[in-house]
Amino acid sequence: MTMIAILGTGRMGTAFAKRLIEVGQSVVVWNRTPANAAAAADAGATVAEDIATCAEADIVLISLTDAAAVKAITEDLIAAGIAGKLVVDMSTLLPDETETIAANITAAGADFVDCPVGGTVGPALKGLLLGMAGGTDGAFARAKPVLDQLCKRVEHLGPAGSGARMKLAVNLPLALYWKTLAEALTLLEGSGIPAETAISLLADSSGGPSVLSNRAQVVIDTLNGADQLGTFDIAGLAKDLNLALKQADRLGHPMPLSEAARASYAKALDAGLGQFDGASLTKYLTEG
Repeated sequence: MTMIAILGTGRMGTAFAKRLIEVGQSVVVWNRTPANAAAAADAGATVAEDIATCAEADIVLISLTDAAAVKAITEDLIAAGIAGKLVVDMSTLLPDETETIAANITAAGADFVDCPVGGTVGPALKGLLLGMAGGTDGAFARAKPVLDQLCKRVEHLGPAGSGARMKLAVNLPLALYWKTLAEALTLLEGSGIPAETAISLLADSSGGPSVLSNRAQVVIDTLNGADQLGTFDIAGLAKDLNLALKQADRLGHPMPLSEAARASYAKALDAGLGQFDGASLTKYLTEG
């Protein structure tokens, strides 16, 4: 039986573990703070005491916050010995960060795929994520059977780092949308149109992306005054927006809309809204 290790049991890492266990995979997990692996353990995962134990797995999935964390973890994996293994990094990083990590992993004799995903915990638990993969043809072929259990669609986009590039492009319009929605709603000020009606019409129109129709009630509740905890929260959106702007700067492309959005996210974070859904940015901006 294939053993799958998951390094990082935050919201998404835990969801990956639950989904893979549900479809019959054998899963071992590790987290720097062991208590945060409890939910995965309750679902049937084995909790590893150290990264060396995870290096014994056939496939290692990584789901961490930033490049520094991924780099540190992969160094520990390499030290433990991963020749012949497959490492799949599902974190959202800059492309050049991913390329460096990929080079280190492959130099240690392992295959590497970067596959950040579109979607949050709900789709992850149902195997309905959007996978954006980079790596060699052989590495992707090894990863695809597992990625197919997590994703409704997985695209092999090119060499390592290609997935990272696509993920930044996918998340950027979403980050901008919450600010755009705020500006749209200011046009309704004084109209008496309730949030329920406005969001329903927007969701059914060309002005409504899937996030609005899929999360309409969350948006309505937020606009009516009750901030909702986010599965992809303002802090996460701001982090990915910053990565997109860094990548654009490296490519020499000005992004004035994104810069304006970054300023709005900074204000929302300063206001203590980091843990809430992106709709809370919309509400915050419409309030002042």
